Amino acid sequence: MQKETWGTKFGFITAAAGSAIGLANIWRFPYVVGQNGGGAFLIVYFAFLLLISFPLLVAEVSLGRHGKSSPPGAFASVARRKVFWRGCGKLSILTGFLISSFYGVIAGWVIGYLWQAIIGHVVHLDTSTKAAAYFDHLIHNPSWSIGFQAIFVALSALVLVGGVRRGIEWVSRWLIPLLFLILIILIIQGFSHIEKGQLNFLFSMDFSKLTGAGVLIALGQAFFTLSLGQGTMITYGSYLSKKTNIVASCAMVVLFDTVAALLSVFAIFSIAGVSQASKAAGSGLIFSLLPVAFSSLPGGYFFSVLFFLLVAIAALTSQISAMEPFICYLQEKGWKRKAAVMLCALLCFLVGLPSALSFAYGWAFYDIISFFSLNILVPLGSLIVAIIIGWVWKSRRALEEIEQGANHPKLEKKGLYIYFKLTWKFIAIALILLVFIENIYPV
Repeated sequence: MQKETWGTKFGFITAAAGSAIGLANIWRFPYVVGQNGGGAFLIVYFAFLLLISFPLLVAEVSLGRHGKSSPPGAFASVARRKVFWRGCGKLSILTGFLISSFYGVIAGWVIGYLWQAIIGHVVHLDTSTKAAAYFDHLIHNPSWSIGFQAIFVALSALVLVGGVRRGIEWVSRWLIPLLFLILIILIIQGFSHIEKGQLNFLFSMDFSKLTGAGVLIALGQAFFTLSLGQGTMITYGSYLSKKTNIVASCAMVVLFDTVAALLSVFAIFSIAGVSQASKAAGSGLIFSLLPVAFSSLPGGYFFSVLFFLLVAIAALTSQISAMEPFICYLQEKGWKRKAAVMLCALLCFLVGLPSALSFAYGWAFYDIISFFSLNILVPLGSLIVAIIIGWVWKSRRALEEIEQGANHPKLEKKGLYIYFKLTWKFIAIALILLVFIENIYPV
């Protein structure tokens, strides 16, 4: 198989940022910031980005570029026990695939609500009771849920058939700037009617309002925000040129993701109100609270369409990244790109069906598969990466790979060697174990 590559460094950055900027940035981050001390929470969150997220992102991208392969081949390229490590790589592909199966269901709701916004139904939901009842009515309708799930998965497949440059990169280079533009428009609209000083708590540093549970929430948010542990960034790294500066590129990805999350906080708090947005997360925020806000806003129809377009973009760029590792693996096994995409999309839809039907018939399948994937498999995948890069491949060899594309070689002279070595070998592993404990036995 002739390995595809990114056309430009910006293409990789927007694709990786698109993977990271997902539903969690929009429907969970504002809630946890509002519930856990505002600015104090953000400071702790930024610290965890530096201690776990950024170094693990660099590790995954470096492994991918070194091995020029999906996770199984990338792991085997730096280890002696190749059969074992290939198995670990296949586990990370499975993780991404399982996430894409139930993520496609939720993203299907987003596409469905984008259509509801276009035809003007969203702005008629002027009370929380109406909005919640309307949402429940839709997701309990199997044909509605499955229909939009199918549309979303088909849309994702359409992008992926184009390949790395003409599919993932081309779409990301257009959609990610559009996402930021929509966020800015929504913020301007929100700030036009928000009360003065209402967002001051975001800039205060009152750590007395940040509990131990809040610190663990910041750790979890930082850990999950960059699509780590599911094979995505390893696969995306495999398409990188040796001339690419990995550290600088990954820093830009983290910056894009962080700015998008912060802009989401400003947009949602200014539109829905701080007190209301701080009480709602997940589907309750997106599908029950915000429609009420748009129903009372001047130009609410226009802004409701913009908002659900924003969420749809975030969902699409995340979905294609979760599906790509499996597609890349199939190509390495001799499959043509189109056939690999069709198989992945079909399996993604079929495995996602029980998740879609869980809401209509009260099944527990969605809860089980999402908990197992996000709370067990993702931390396990990241733990494997930290172990393989810090203890199997060794930090110095990993830094040699990174230095190939650095503008100024010899990273150890800049202090980055010590930073990466400590985080890969000790700090990241300790924090991932904390994430495991928090996921299984929440405070």
